[in-house]
Amino acid sequence: MQEIIMALLAGLIVGLLFAFIKLPIPAPPAFPGIAGIIGIYLGYKLLQWILPYVSG
Repeated sequence: MQEIIMALLAGLIVGLLFAFIKLPIPAPPAFPGIAGIIGIYLGYKLLQWILPYVSG
């Protein structure tokens, strides 16, 4: 849980900094970006789950 809070805090600070400097946000559009991150995580976990059965 601490990692999640630290990541959220770091993202908040970076977002504030980019807004203060008037730079475009360094992230993809909201929903597609979140969907992409979830897809990457699920693909990684799926492969970790499948590999023990395939490699024997």
